[in-house]
Amino acid sequence: MKKYVIGLDYGSDSCRAIVVDALTGKEMATSVRCYPRWSAGKYCDPQKNSYRQHPLDYVEAMEQTITEALKKCPPEVAKSVVGLSFDTTGSTPVPVDESGTPLSLLPEFAENPNAMFVLWKDHTAVAEAEEVNALAKKWEVDYTAYEGGVYSSEWFWAKALHVLRADVAVRRAAYSWVEHCDWMPALLTGRTQPEQLARSRCAAGHKAMWHEQWGGLPPEKFLAALDPLLAGYRGRLYSQTFPASHKAGLITKEWADRLGLPHTTAVGVGAFDCHMGAVGAGIRPYTFVRVIGTSTCDVMVVKPDDLSGKLIRGICGQVDGSVIPGMVGLEAGQSSFGDVYAWFKRVLAFPAQAILAQTNLLDEETRRRLLDELGEKIIPELTREAEKIPPQASAIVATDWLNGRRTPDANQLLTGSITGLSLGATAPLIFRALVEATAFGSKAIVDRFVREGVRIDSVTAIGGISLKSPFVMQTLADVLNMPIKVCKTEQACALGAAMFAAVVAGVYEKVEDAQQDMAQGFAAEYAPNPDRHETYMALYKRYLALGKFTADSVNYPATPL
Repeated sequence: MKKYVIGLDYGSDSCRAIVVDALTGKEMATSVRCYPRWSAGKYCDPQKNSYRQHPLDYVEAMEQTITEALKKCPPEVAKSVVGLSFDTTGSTPVPVDESGTPLSLLPEFAENPNAMFVLWKDHTAVAEAEEVNALAKKWEVDYTAYEGGVYSSEWFWAKALHVLRADVAVRRAAYSWVEHCDWMPALLTGRTQPEQLARSRCAAGHKAMWHEQWGGLPPEKFLAALDPLLAGYRGRLYSQTFPASHKAGLITKEWADRLGLPHTTAVGVGAFDCHMGAVGAGIRPYTFVRVIGTSTCDVMVVKPDDLSGKLIRGICGQVDGSVIPGMVGLEAGQSSFGDVYAWFKRVLAFPAQAILAQTNLLDEETRRRLLDELGEKIIPELTREAEKIPPQASAIVATDWLNGRRTPDANQLLTGSITGLSLGATAPLIFRALVEATAFGSKAIVDRFVREGVRIDSVTAIGGISLKSPFVMQTLADVLNMPIKVCKTEQACALGAAMFAAVVAGVYEKVEDAQQDMAQGFAAEYAPNPDRHETYMALYKRYLALGKFTADSVNYPATPL
């Protein structure tokens, strides 16, 4: 009897659903929807690094993608769906009331960004993250120890505290807080009450300082010392967490009917996108999986005995069972990767966009089509020209910290920098330097793992950039001096979610078995060029020096000439 599963992947800009044959991994259909409110730029202020998303974007996208994907399948497929699982970006928490309803779904908060999900890349909580770090370092227990020893503004407690401080109305109404990856399964199973819903081990361990060693979340005394506004929240959150192989429950009749699914569909505990993406890519111990998109997330799994009590400094956590049950998941990443290229594209496109918006030489339809073509072709054209430039021909070096630094050693105050500009600098030269910068940032992460005693046997890449830009991937392989395999599927994160859905539905006993049958192999492999690697290492030293100069300059006013 055929059995099918659905994986839901929530990215920064869109949601995608994939319907998969649970026994073979064959993709039956996919569907992608952008978030309409997010696409319109609502509830965000990039100048303040404030990025919020409305829960209705998530709910509508889920309903649309699932129903649309199922319509593309033969009629019998929907009747044979046995499981469904979610992955989301994170940390992306939201304040909720006693019923577990996000405050922004209540009429009085419907347009209040502070009542919405705080997206992973929201950096408004830099000050709060620094307060967490300062308190943890002088406390009798360092609760950041299993999160690389440095707490980030991208993570749960910093974001929650910032919102509670910033908005009195939200503070009075917020009973608890829920991660996006926890809320979606809770919504479909009808178990939204904060004390009842199943919490993700992945989210709690990597972003909320949860660890079994101190009985779960940091104790009430620590949180109240951080700020009295946090007093009482620990008791309204959770002590127990679950890996993604755990069943959150069965879908409710209401949601089964709305989505066209059987009432017996099992719903799995959620996790973060990069962790499930690593599973979808077939992660094994000591495989370094890079999820490459607007930012990057790097994931590894190691056997607990091989760590021998070792704490890896400066990463985004080491959590037992966050990726694969029974293994310790390690996470790192860059706060911007594709976003670096997108920034440069916007800079170059601005004059043309501004002029074309005012010109009377073109009709509206032609103007629109020209702007669309411009937007589509800037990066490909830059790539074609940048590929012609040998690495040693450029004196331009850049850092990749345009959205702060996630790892090694989180610091969201850091900014990007470019040096070596001259009157001979061209757009392709600058673009090449930016591509090299993102590769150098990747090498800094690899170097940190190796220095901390974590071996890396192989590198796997997933995500749109890995499939669409041979130039970026070859540069990355040359800089790392390691071969890189690119996962074949465009939907590795959703496929990983589908694998976990097959486990929670009972098709497989463990996720490693699901990987064995459902993995889709590799589309390409990039071998490093030793000569280019040697050249890049000279540039990498300059990258490190520029990074040190940039970091040392943070919070210092410019010295007058």
